[in-house]
Amino acid sequence: MSETIDLTISDGIAHLVLNRPESANAFDLPTATAFGAAVDEIAASPDVRVVLLSGAGKRFCAGGDVASFDAADDPQAYIRELADVLDAAMQRFAALPVATVVAVQGAAAGAGLSVMLGADVIVVHPSTKFVTAYAGIGLTPDIGLSWLLPRAVGQVRALDLLITGRVLDARTALDWGLVTEVAEDDPLTRAREIAATIAGGASGALGEARRLVRSSWSVSRSEAGDEEGRTIAERVGGDEAQQLISAFVGRGR
Repeated sequence: MSETIDLTISDGIAHLVLNRPESANAFDLPTATAFGAAVDEIAASPDVRVVLLSGAGKRFCAGGDVASFDAADDPQAYIRELADVLDAAMQRFAALPVATVVAVQGAAAGAGLSVMLGADVIVVHPSTKFVTAYAGIGLTPDIGLSWLLPRAVGQVRALDLLITGRVLDARTALDWGLVTEVAEDDPLTRAREIAATIAGGASGALGEARRLVRSSWSVSRSEAGDEEGRTIAERVGGDEAQQLISAFVGRGR
């Protein structure tokens, strides 16, 4: 991988690390490009059963690298390319056929919230802060945040976060449904435990479940039911389901 994105695959777990701790893991264009390449490598690997995402250092992700915007010869062209590259990478991340778990510490700001919300299970440190941050530098949401945030917390709360600049603490984020769990100790340790459990279970079925939920926003109720029927019928004929069903039936005898 690159110096700013680290990827290891072991025991069915693809561990993807944002590795620019000196810049709070903010995304410049090379980092966004490297992130997309890592997602593509995960998608191509038959050994991956779950993805674990984390950020090195004190803060998970500060979003876009504002210094790189300012240094660009053409800031408008640069930020458009950065937004497009990272958004495409996050859409591919959301489309992965396996479940995803993220460990968050310190802060998730701006596009860092979008990256966080791209995961299925979000484990955070009690001291973590969450802020949209865009208005502070006169910018607007990107990387799908205007789509993801209201689906996580509702439209009224999403607009509150975007317009007032409110900073959420971890407990409030949990109450609002922005995160899954507040870990009392190291969120990466807890996230790794969850990832290991997923990797050791019905990871194929869990990947399909995430797909059904994430795609449900863009289809009708009848279309969702039809896709559920097609998927469960397809799954029941596969090795994963057959082995687990045989074990389940055997326990009842």
